[in-house]
Amino acid sequence: MKNITYFFVSLGYWPSAGSFGFNTDILATNPINLSVVLGVLIFFGKGVLNDLLDNRKQRILSTIRNSEELRKGAIEQLERARARLRKVEIEADEYRMNGYSDIEREKVNLINVTSESLERLENYKNETLHFEQQRAINQVRQRVFQQALQRALGTLNSCLNNELHLRTISANINTLGAMEKITD
Repeated sequence: MKNITYFFVSLGYWPSAGSFGFNTDILATNPINLSVVLGVLIFFGKGVLNDLLDNRKQRILSTIRNSEELRKGAIEQLERARARLRKVEIEADEYRMNGYSDIEREKVNLINVTSESLERLENYKNETLHFEQQRAINQVRQRVFQQALQRALGTLNSCLNNELHLRTISANINTLGAMEKITD
């Protein structure tokens, strides 16, 4: 566009030859000069204007195409992201369910182990009580036996005199002698 403007401006500086010339003062020009100037502008300007409009149209179309491609790419990325999100949500649900089942299984195992431990402790307690009862009974028996023996010895010692004592020893010796003859 600048080239055309410079062309017309430079025509105004050329010396006029005869009666034909360009008057660059638009207000002082006559209708013929105006029609020539407008014709030249329309003739040269139409190509420039068409080129400008075609360039603008091509830029708009390429921008629209780029926008469409970007939109398609964004839609594809969104779909991939949604698919990944669904996959991750499914995996999270699986982990959650597996985690709950693992927790329940561990809880049941812990209850079973604790129950078995309590049962063993109860059995051990019962065995210990039984053992302690038997020991106490044996101790009481031993004391009772010792006391009975001491009373019997005391009674025997108080009742026996030397003569009775000698007769008991003789009788026991005779009994042992008779037993010796039977075994021979």
